[in-house]
Amino acid sequence: MRGFYGFKLHLIINDQGGIISIKVTTANVDDRKSVPEMADNL
Repeated sequence: MRGFYGFKLHLIINDQGGIISIKVTTANVDDRKSVPEMADNL
């Protein structure tokens, strides 16, 4: 059994390219969990 080790970078940017929110997660975290958490903090 092989696995993937690493990190994922999630960014929310505005229409001008400015970073609004950033989150770094481990590779095994589901994207559908981290992105709504970031959007709630806006």
